[in-house]
Amino acid sequence: MKLNQVTVGCLDYDASVQFYQTLGLVQIVDAPPNYARFETDSGETFSIHAMEQTFKPTMMVYFETETLDDDVAALEAKGIVFDTQPKDQSWGWREARLRDPAGNALCLFYGGNNRRFPPWRISNSNQGKGYEK
Repeated sequence: MKLNQVTVGCLDYDASVQFYQTLGLVQIVDAPPNYARFETDSGETFSIHAMEQTFKPTMMVYFETETLDDDVAALEAKGIVFDTQPKDQSWGWREARLRDPAGNALCLFYGGNNRRFPPWRISNSNQGKGYEK
């Protein structure tokens, strides 16, 4: 299977669209006030979908960038508030965390090869099928 996209809930359509555009995602579907889809530079898609006011975010979405520190600084200059600044983690990633207007948790990170090929990766012939390190 291949991951097609991730969709998160939103409470304020316009604020969420603006937020993800500010992060650098390109909007490719606009169906206000219920749904918008965005595309990353490498072609993955990410969507928002309107939810009831009782909506409670329950997941964290990770966006990888090779220029994490520079991207965080540029986003802060545009008014994006981060919960944590870029920090090296024990699992080999560098991460910064923030929340979108609906409270969905986001992590901007750089993991390099440690994302798919950490030193502790399970040895299994079905994992990573079709991909080489």
